[in-house]
Amino acid sequence: MPTLKKFRGLLLLPAVAMLAGCNAVLLSPSGDIAAQQRDLIIYSTVLMLIIIVPVIVLTLLFAWRYRASNKEATYEPDWDHSTLLELLIWAAPLLIIIALGALTWVSTHKLDPYRPLDRVSATRELPANVKPLIVEVVALDWKWLFLYPEQGIATINEMAAPVDRPIMFKITSSTVMNSFFIPALAGQIYAMPGMETKLHAVINEPGDFEGFSANFSGAGFSGMRFRFHGVSEGDFDAWVAKAKADTAGELTRDAYLKLEQPSERDPVKYFATVAPGLYDAILNRCVEANRMCMKDMMAVDQRGGLGMAGAYNVAKLDTASRKRLGIDDSKAKTYVGAMCTPTDLSGSANASVPL
Repeated sequence: MPTLKKFRGLLLLPAVAMLAGCNAVLLSPSGDIAAQQRDLIIYSTVLMLIIIVPVIVLTLLFAWRYRASNKEATYEPDWDHSTLLELLIWAAPLLIIIALGALTWVSTHKLDPYRPLDRVSATRELPANVKPLIVEVVALDWKWLFLYPEQGIATINEMAAPVDRPIMFKITSSTVMNSFFIPALAGQIYAMPGMETKLHAVINEPGDFEGFSANFSGAGFSGMRFRFHGVSEGDFDAWVAKAKADTAGELTRDAYLKLEQPSERDPVKYFATVAPGLYDAILNRCVEANRMCMKDMMAVDQRGGLGMAGAYNVAKLDTASRKRLGIDDSKAKTYVGAMCTPTDLSGSANASVPL
C-alpha cells in the first residue's frame, strides 16, 4: 500500500499525455462566426469566475480561520447583519448578471444563424460585390448530401468552400432530426424533415476540417461524419471540376431515393449533375412522382382545403353569413373546389362541391 501511494502520481502521466494531444478546435476555430462564439464563451466564463473564484477562496479562508483549534478567532454568535457586507454580497452578482444579460442580448442577435454576414473577419468588412456560396445540405441515414445549385454538382460526405467567401447553408433532413456541426466554422444547427434551417458562416483559414452530426439519430450515428475543405478560389474551381468529371453521373430523383436508404460509413462520392428542383422536392417531401408536395398541400389548405365539408362551408359564406360572423368588410376568401388531373382537366370528377 505505501508503494502504491508513492507512485500513484505517476499513474496520471498517461492521462496527461493523452490530453496534451487534444485539439481544442472550439477554442481555436478557423471561421469568424466560430471565433465570435469562442469569445462569447470566454467572456461569459471570466464574468462568472469573478464571483466563483472569490467564493471558493473565502470558503477555504473562513474554514481555516474559524477552525475549532484557532482560539484567536473572534466568536460572535449574536452577529446577524452588516450593511457593507450586504452591499458587497448583492452588488457584485447583480452587476455581473446585468453584464451577462447585455452580452447575451447583443450576441444572440448578432450571431443569429439566419442573419446574413456583414463582415469577413474582425478586421475586414464584407465587400459589396461578394455573393454568398449557396450550399444545400440534406441529412440522410447516415450520411450527408451536399448540393451546390450554382455549380450544378452534389457530393456525399465531403464539401468545400473558398476562404473568406460567405457561405449560406440551407439545411433539411430526409427522415429524423439531425444536427449539422462544423466546429471550426460555426455553431451547430438542427436539420429537420419537412423544414429548412439556415446558417451563414465564413471560413478564414485554409485547411481540412471535420463535420458531423451532434444529435443522435440511430444505429449509424457515430459514423455520420464528413470533411470540410477551406480552399482558395482556384482550388475550389478545381474541386468543382473534379466533381463534374466524376463518373457517378447524374443525381436523379430515382438515384436519390436509392441513396436515401440507410447505410453506414459511406465513402466520398461526387455527382456531376443534379436533377432540377431536387432539393425543393426533398424539402417538401415529394421526391416520388406520385406524392403531393407539402407546399402545394398547404396552399390547398390555406384556400379552404379539399374536404367536402370544408369547401362547402367556405362556399356558403354569403353576404348574410359574413355579416353575422363580423367579416362582411373583409375580402372574400377563395377556396379549392376540385383538383384537375391529366385525364380530367376540369376537375369535375374530383369536385368536392358542385362546380
